[in-house]
Parts: sequence; C-alpha cells; structure tokens
Amino acid sequence: MFLRSHSRLRRAATAVALGVGLIAVPATPAVAAPTSPAAANAAAAGLRSYLVITAPNNTGGAKTAVGANGGAVYASYDAIGVVVAHSAAADFAPRMRAVTGVQQVGATRTTDVPAAAANPAVPAAPAQSTPTAAETAREDMTQIGADQAWAVNPGSPAVTVGILDTGVDDQHYDLKANFVAAKSASCAYGKLDTRAGAWRPVGDHGTHVAGTVAAARNGKGVVGVAPATTIAAVRVAEPTTQMFYAENTICAFVFSGDMGFKVTNSSYYVDPWLFNCPGDLDQAAILEGVKRAVAYAEGKGVLNVVAAGNQNYDLAAKSTDTSSPDDSTPVSRPVTTPCLSLPAELPPVVAVSSITSSNTKSSFSNYGTDKVFAAAPGDNVYSTIPGGGYGAMSGTSMASPHVAGVAALLAAVDRTATPAALRAKLAAQADDLACTDSRCAGTTAKNNFFGEGRVDAKEAVGAPTGTGRSFENTADVPIPDAGAAVTSPVTATGVPGTTPATLRADVNITHTYRGDLVIDLVAPDGTAYRLKNSSSSDSADNVIASYTVAAAAGETPDGTWKLQVRDIYSSDTGFINSWKLTF
Repeated sequence: MFLRSHSRLRRAATAVALGVGLIAVPATPAVAAPTSPAAANAAAAGLRSYLVITAPNNTGGAKTAVGANGGAVYASYDAIGVVVAHSAAADFAPRMRAVTGVQQVGATRTTDVPAAAANPAVPAAPAQSTPTAAETAREDMTQIGADQAWAVNPGSPAVTVGILDTGVDDQHYDLKANFVAAKSASCAYGKLDTRAGAWRPVGDHGTHVAGTVAAARNGKGVVGVAPATTIAAVRVAEPTTQMFYAENTICAFVFSGDMGFKVTNSSYYVDPWLFNCPGDLDQAAILEGVKRAVAYAEGKGVLNVVAAGNQNYDLAAKSTDTSSPDDSTPVSRPVTTPCLSLPAELPPVVAVSSITSSNTKSSFSNYGTDKVFAAAPGDNVYSTIPGGGYGAMSGTSMASPHVAGVAALLAAVDRTATPAALRAKLAAQADDLACTDSRCAGTTAKNNFFGEGRVDAKEAVGAPTGTGRSFENTADVPIPDAGAAVTSPVTATGVPGTTPATLRADVNITHTYRGDLVIDLVAPDGTAYRLKNSSSSDSADNVIASYTVAAAAGETPDGTWKLQVRDIYSSDTGFINSWKLTF
C-alpha cells in the first residue's frame, strides 16, 4: 500500500510513477524571507534548522540575537512571530532560549539541513502524454454523489484550492485548464520560492491529490469532485527525501492565507515526529509554530482540510510511537493525548478519515473521538499523476481531497462563506455512517470512525437527491417468536444512476413488543443496512416508521431488495404488514 516502508501519509500509494515537472509563472512573495550571507552559503556538516518563536510582529530582537549566537536567519514569518534559523553551534538552542523576547526555540530536524537549501533547484519538467481513454464514472465519485453534482454546479474558477503537497504537474492534460501559476510556489526548506516552476512535483502524490479535487471535465481521463475549481500548488516536500518539515509547513500555510485560497488540502504529517509532544522543547516549538501558521491561514478565510493519517491509530488514546524520528533512527517512545500529529490534530482543521467502497473504515485509516471530522473514499482511488498519466493510490491522503473538493463546491454556492460556515455545512450535509466494528464509538450521527459522516457533493450544490420512484410489498409475512429472520422482497427496476443518500424505507410491522425486533434493509448485492436495533426497554406495540438509508448511497438500485426482520426475544409475536422502498 505504501511507497516507503513506514506509513507516511503522502506515501500511501500503489501508483505507477512517471516523471516530475512543470513550468509556470512566478507569484509575488507574500512574506518576508530575509537571508543572511551565512545562510546563503550554509551547507556545512552539522548545520541544523530551528524555529525561534517570539510575539507576532516582534521578531527584530530575535533576528539580531540569532547572528550573535552562532546562527543565521534563513526565513522569517513576522506576522506570526516565527523565525527560521540555521546554526551549526551545538548550544544554539539553549543560548537563544535565554534571549529576552524569545518565547520558544526548537530544532525541526534530527539530521543536517541539505546543501540544496542554500540554492534550491527548480524541478525539471516531464514530457507529457495526452490521454486517449474517455472519462468514466469512477466509484469514489458516485459514492459521494459528485457525478450528480457536476450537472448542477461543477464549482467556480473564483474559488482556489491550494494543494499543499509534493508539487503539482500543471501541464497535465486534466489539470492545466484549472491551474493558476500566479498563486503557486515552493516552500521546501522553509523559505518561500516563487520562481517559475518551483512548485513542480518531486513525487506523484501532489498531482494525484490535485486530480481528485479538480481534474477537468474534458472528455478524457478522470473528473475531479469540483472540475471547474481553480487549483494552485504549494510544494511543501523536499526533493529526494520528500520530507515535510515544520518550517516548510509554516511557510505553506502563511502563503495560503496571503494568496487568499478558499480551501487547502494537506495530505501529510509534519516530519520528523509522528506526534509532537509539548514536554519536549524542540517539539513544543514545532507545535506552536505550526499552530500559529494554521490559525493565520484560517484568519485569512482559508478552510484547511487534512488527512487523518494511515497508522490505523486511535488518536484519542495514544500510547506509543515507534516510527519517529523518521529522518534518522526511529525509537520507541511513550506518547500521551497532548502529543499531536500535525496538522491533523489542530482544532481548526477538517481532519478526514478514509472509507472503503462499502462505507466501512479503511484498514489503514486513523480514527478517534473528536479527532475525525468527516470521511471520504480513500481506497484504490484513480487520479492524475505527473506526465499526463493516471494511477491508483490508497490512503487518507486520497480521502482528504474529496472533502476539499466538496468544500470548494460549497464555496462556489456561497462565495461569502467563512471557514466556520463551510465546516458547519460539511457537517450538516454529510451522510451518517453507522459503526462497523467494536473499536467504533459514538452514534450513527457522529462517531470516532467517520466523524459527521461521508461528505455529500450533490447536496453541497443542491442537486436532486432521488428519483421519487417507489416499490412496495403489501403481503403479510409472519415473524416467528425468537426465531430465524424472515424477509419480504421488492424488486426495483428502471431506476437511473445509483442509489441516492435519501433512499427511504417505510416500514409497517404489527408486533406486540417492538423492542424484540431487529430490522435490516438488504441490498441486491447482499449488503445489510441496519434500520433498527432491538431494545429490551421498548415495550410499545408495532413498528410504523420511515428510515433514511444514507449508507446505501452508491449501490446499484435495480434488483431485489429485502426487508429482513428477526425477533430475538420470546413471548411476543407479529408480522410484516407492508413496506415500501423509495429512491
């Protein structure tokens, strides 16, 4: 499943790699990034990168102190009080922590700063191929109703989604129409680089994410969730290692806010620590710096969507981390709840878990009570890769851009929507998903596997939610007391498209103790969707109710559906009087 041995978010993939590269027009730098002569020539052995944190807009004294204490300023994000410094001095951090006005100092790496940081190369452009295969209705898009949304509102070019990742191939046949070079850049090594093509990909991952968000409807290849949306690339990953360090991430979020992106997608965690713990001075500075950068972007009107992670980890019950630091030699260390995976566990973000085509949690997906905001398809997602190609990847990295695309559709419908309003709409319109195994906690409306539920693209744009066609069975079916399950079938025919999230089952059951009954709707493919659980305290008569079966969305509607009823307690009897299925 993963391109590397350790399960990093951006490496959650099973894709064919082609080349890297694209060429575009540089943007205007949005933040101050002064470089001292020492930093410009820096590449000596032992050179490390540090975050020096002060009060916002009060970095002057700290910058002077950096030079006086054996370091050099590499970049500065004055608005949030973060200075990126390089130093080969072993005592640089403790000396800087003693400087008046300096709040925190922390090393961002456990290995040396690459020599390339002194003069970063622009990634080469790949040779392009033109796709010949026609667009198809992919399962992930029908699962969230994107195929129905496109006919109503495919998104708006006035809405820009920033792809904070490994870079994007803007010359790809399916991406070039929606790509904006003037809002794209590189943040590799922690300094903004707006030279032409600096945002080019150093891996397949970012281009794949971009296609899921906004691949164009042009008759070839694939279609993204919001195919008329503008996309920009902010390359966070460094070449060769594809690491996403704290200084790179801070640069990317600040740039996103300054560029006025409406939505960003971050399908990675901040290297080198899977979890950053506030009790560690270095990690505490990383926590504070990234937190400020994300808050800065949010304050500028950006909704930040992120992947929840691929460790199959309960983020609300942390105990051990064996994968960090991932830029040198990992060690096993205890971690606790205050230790956070960045940026996924920062409160303002929309953290996304991955689901399968059967609406169950993907085997790799992280989860956690109040950690996951929403869910989306992330298994075997087919999308764009550099050079005009296509490939399938799996991961929460692939789930997150589905949510970013739906957020872009919501923003196209309401251009004035704030990040808070977009979050509220994502939650309100999500399709509830019931728990699927014993680790899942919460309700169908909100649980630790799926958060608010699976995002709904068609509802985001107000697309029609069903055909209104109904199929009914009025034949009585006796329900044996404490016996085997019985079924009552209806056969649906001629229903267009896929099963809508508004599928409704109207049930009329006569029974003298309805708490005895467990009721399921069984789809033509045999998948059972729970409508009602038993309850020993529900002694009322009869079940006369309507159930919306959102979890069945995306099923093939034509075929035999069954209402399945089982009486699990003795002493009371009844029968299925009638039931109706409405698409």
